[in-house]
Formats: sequence, C-alpha cells, structure tokens
Amino acid sequence: MGKLAYDRSLSVDFDDRTLAHLQIVIGMKLRRGESFYFSWKDDQQVGDGRTSIWLHPTIPLVYKYYGSRSPSINPAWIHALEMSANTNAGLHIVAEPSAAQNGTHTA
Repeated sequence: MGKLAYDRSLSVDFDDRTLAHLQIVIGMKLRRGESFYFSWKDDQQVGDGRTSIWLHPTIPLVYKYYGSRSPSINPAWIHALEMSANTNAGLHIVAEPSAAQNGTHTA
C-alpha cells in the first residue's frame, strides 16, 4: 500500500501498482504545466465519500511506496488514466485494461 501526500495537508492510501500509474500520469501533466482535478472514491474508513483535489505544478506532492519492488507498468492503463485527466471532470481511477484488451502479451 502506497501513500500520496498532497500539500502537507492530505494523505491518501493507494495500492503501489495504482499509485505508480497515477504518478506517471500526474507527472506527465504537471511537467507540461497543466493543472487539473484528481478525484477518487474514499475508503469506508474515512467516510466512503469522494475527494477531489486541484493539482498544480506548484503544489507539493509526495509518493510513498511501501513495497520494495517497482510494479510493472501497463501502457494502456497510463493512456486510459491520461484520457480521464484530459476531461472536464479531471483524473479519476479507471479500471486497468486486461492484457487481452491492451494487445500486450504476458510471459
């Protein structure tokens, strides 16, 4: 389980695989100077609602991974997440495409 810390005021848990994909997409957008919303469904332990944050290149983010290995990256999931980030609603976690859906083969 990893942790995304936002502006020293909010910290949220995501599994390491999801967090790695989010880090790539968020990094791509912020590197281009783009600001956008990021929304997710909260865990039941924190109220089972939704949270949205405004991401801007000047707002500090910290990605903390608790696993010792870097997860494998699914380019199709990166693309799907990036497409969601380019909408008016902003980035939200979409289902990861399966290997059959993204045209890759697993060994």
